[in-house]
Amino acid sequence: MKYHYKTKGTCSTDIFVDVEDGIVREVEYWNGCNGNLQGVSRLVKGMPVQEVLKRLEGTRCGMRPTSCPDQLCKALHEMGF
Repeated sequence: MKYHYKTKGTCSTDIFVDVEDGIVREVEYWNGCNGNLQGVSRLVKGMPVQEVLKRLEGTRCGMRPTSCPDQLCKALHEMGF
């Protein structure tokens, strides 16, 4: 299932995520810290959604109450996970 999520409270503006059979197949961020977001995308590729949620949910960026990894978790929740 491919999903487009508009982020809130981060430098990245959009996340495109593809999940198949509960496994993250692809993640693409628009804008934000390019190197860091490429790293996050590569690390979660092939990972079960529940493991992504367990590891990344609640991650903060500085004083912000959210982060790009946390926004990925919000996108996954909107997808029904």
